[in-house]
Amino acid sequence: MSSYACFCSLFLLAFLASLRSSAQQQNPTYIYHICPNTTTYPTNSTYSSNLGTLLSSLSSNRPSFSNGFYSTAAGQSPDVVFGLFLCRGDSSAEDCHDCVVFAVNDTLFRCPEEKGALLWYDQCMLRYADQNFFLDPSLQNRTNGIILYNNIVNVTFSNPAKFSDSVMSILIDTAIVAASSSKKFDARKVNISSSQSLYGMVQCIPDLTRDDCLRCLQQTINELTISESPTNKTGGRLLGASCSSRYELYPFFNETAAISIPSPRLGKGGRSSTVVIIIAVVVPVAAVFLLLVAVFLVRAKKTRTVYETEPVAQVNDDITGSGSLQFDFKAIEAATDNFSQSNKLGQGGFGQVYKGTFPSGVQVAVKRLSKTSGQGEREFENEVVVVAKLQHRNLVRLLGFCLEGDEKILVYEFVPNKSLDYFLFDSTMQGQLDWKKRYKIIGGIARGILYLHQDSRLTIIHRDLKAGNILLDAGMNPKVADFGMARIFEMDQTEANTKRVVGTYGYMSPEYAMYGQFSMKSDVYSFGVLVQEIISGKKNSSLYQMDGIVGNLVTYTWRLWSNGSPLELVDPSFRDKYQTNEITRCIHIALLCVQEDAEDRPTMSAIVQMLTTSSIALAVPRPPGFFFRSRHEQAGRAGPCMDASALCSIDDASITSLAPR
Repeated sequence: MSSYACFCSLFLLAFLASLRSSAQQQNPTYIYHICPNTTTYPTNSTYSSNLGTLLSSLSSNRPSFSNGFYSTAAGQSPDVVFGLFLCRGDSSAEDCHDCVVFAVNDTLFRCPEEKGALLWYDQCMLRYADQNFFLDPSLQNRTNGIILYNNIVNVTFSNPAKFSDSVMSILIDTAIVAASSSKKFDARKVNISSSQSLYGMVQCIPDLTRDDCLRCLQQTINELTISESPTNKTGGRLLGASCSSRYELYPFFNETAAISIPSPRLGKGGRSSTVVIIIAVVVPVAAVFLLLVAVFLVRAKKTRTVYETEPVAQVNDDITGSGSLQFDFKAIEAATDNFSQSNKLGQGGFGQVYKGTFPSGVQVAVKRLSKTSGQGEREFENEVVVVAKLQHRNLVRLLGFCLEGDEKILVYEFVPNKSLDYFLFDSTMQGQLDWKKRYKIIGGIARGILYLHQDSRLTIIHRDLKAGNILLDAGMNPKVADFGMARIFEMDQTEANTKRVVGTYGYMSPEYAMYGQFSMKSDVYSFGVLVQEIISGKKNSSLYQMDGIVGNLVTYTWRLWSNGSPLELVDPSFRDKYQTNEITRCIHIALLCVQEDAEDRPTMSAIVQMLTTSSIALAVPRPPGFFFRSRHEQAGRAGPCMDASALCSIDDASITSLAPR
């Protein structure tokens, strides 16, 4: 094999490994926050309402997640709020979205009453204030942030001075390139010995000019390298409002975004020679690198799966023994009129769903997984193996599958009324679901989940229970669908852990979202959120304000309950056509389901009994998980530095052992 072929093979392996590593990232890791308490806003104020509008805009502006940056304002003077988010330059659109949504919810807990907030996570930064930091350079460019050092890595330097110079050099090199780039981001590594590499990364707010970005980065680099000698700290970062810098002795970013450069020769004229290297060597190499990445990315997508670490169905059965019918691809193609747009029913996270009609007149729903879908072959087989064994009127029935070439297709019974979210969150469709129908839907979903947990011959945890995965038949009877993420428990198994958290933010239980622990009680939490959405016609992912606190639907429901006004949650489209005791009891049950401690939540069998027997007494609900408290309700405030204009140094803080959120 030629040396060129060897290089390409090694490059491809390294590139695919980086994709795999990136796919395994978990929830955003909180780093630090600043919320100066010099100015606060009163409850029920115009500023509070404008802040809610701003945060909602930041978390829902999907086109901006691909760019990694978005700034906006809400309201009119003197109550206008300015805000932005900035995702790390090597973040995917999905990671950016997840981090921003997480940050928007988190800021309401960490800075519940202050007019300004600045929060940092490993993948993104979020900022808002009552001052226009977009137009005022003194506000925008000021490095009001924190320094974090890492001295965990046990490395002895034979030449400490050279290491210090290497740190300064790589940060300045990255700053020069970043300032001239459109994303104002650069990351790279340099070999400082035969066995050790140094990694550096810098980033500016993209709307800074080149000179302003360089000026800001120079300030952060000086603070980072002068405040504490790099020879005593093997890693460090400075997080600012407009720019940030970081160095480590291990790869902490997506290495496909990095440029490998030789160890800098630092001596007389060392700094200028480094700049020459960048211009004469790095830029051409970067162009070739990006071209190779583009070529390999197209090829890698054909084999890429975002699920690499966890077996989904831990059973001995395989797809051939599932008992379901294997369809011929040409028969499915004919039934769907070659997957025509007129037969398209919808599109999910893993592909498109079409209506199909076979010559016998039987109608089916055809789930065609996209060739670049995140649902790999294991998830596909998992869904066939799991669903084929389930027979319940409140679970969607799998009729067969097709696995031909790179086509992966599931054939389900046809459910004519689409999914629950189609009716629930559309103001023009909500009226078709009166309280009587919704109460029937709640009971049907509960019986379907109870069957999964207890009554089937397998114990199954759904892990992605949400309104979009509840289908409605012709009689508006609910059918739980989408079992690609389901897990099968062994005999006597009650809980499990995973390194890969899957599902939908807002429906995940706290122990699952933060620690990867899931059980039947995880589905119970999701059910509780779903019941609140069904009663209110509101999305849990949206933001709602009460008593000056902006939070998700769970927070809103809890505050209404605590204030003795739970019926304010009820969807106005009911027009008082409901039984007060019945709907209040459902709200009570929903709050029991979303309690923070999993042990406090009822089982699905108990929930079904509560729904069908009004004489059963209900326990007093405890505060829910992911409940946004006011400042006075917090047990304590985080962080010793509360002044946004101050530069804080937290000595010996580890930035490598933070627990995932």
